[in-house]
Amino acid sequence: MKIRTPKTLDDLLIKRRYNVLEVGGGNHPDKRAKVVVDKYVDDNTHRSGDLKVLKNQKFIQADGEHLPFSDHEFDYVICRHVLEHVDDPVQFVKEQARVAKMGYMETPSILGEYLAPKDSHRWLIQDIDGKLVLYDKEVLNFKPWMDFGELFLYYLPKTSIGYKILERTHAGIITMNYEWTDDIEILVNPTDPYYMNYFTKPWDEGACDKFFKRQSYGKEVLATIRATFDIMRYVAKSKLLKKS
Repeated sequence: MKIRTPKTLDDLLIKRRYNVLEVGGGNHPDKRAKVVVDKYVDDNTHRSGDLKVLKNQKFIQADGEHLPFSDHEFDYVICRHVLEHVDDPVQFVKEQARVAKMGYMETPSILGEYLAPKDSHRWLIQDIDGKLVLYDKEVLNFKPWMDFGELFLYYLPKTSIGYKILERTHAGIITMNYEWTDDIEILVNPTDPYYMNYFTKPWDEGACDKFFKRQSYGKEVLATIRATFDIMRYVAKSKLLKKS
């Protein structure tokens, strides 16, 4: 089940002693992962660069729908921007819940996919009531007419402190950030209008409130201050790592 929506990767509930697996580390594996799995070694169709494995990591080529590990072999599994590509999402998430006690799943949100659509992405995904709800793009006849990926995925994250604050104070606005324990609740192509309407109709104020709950001005100011300090800490940490 879902336990929370992390604001950043540094916000994950990973303890130093944890045995961590990453499924689909691609060209940017998480440094906390001891084992990294990827289905493709030489094919970059589903990633933005060549496969990379850090010095402290063991790499295993395997299909995420059939992981070569025993039950609960890992304490935590990280999976970022992979689920939207897979053939069988139910089997894919079932495998992660089998091999790890808890984990983190990140994909583009509905808004993120509309702003930065990718042909390699098969699924539209949104966290609704703690469930991962997926629709095949072909089922919904998904046809975005413009790609703003350069702005929202690269330019603003590098140049705008305001945008970085927005990402932290409204986690999930571009990505779907889903930390779970025990199992992962998933629905694929549900016919219930309750779910489908969020994917096929313009969002009204009620939908906005559902996914981005409004707060008092006091809480908004406090969240902004916390986000600012988080960014400052991240920048300082990055500079120290470069010097070392």
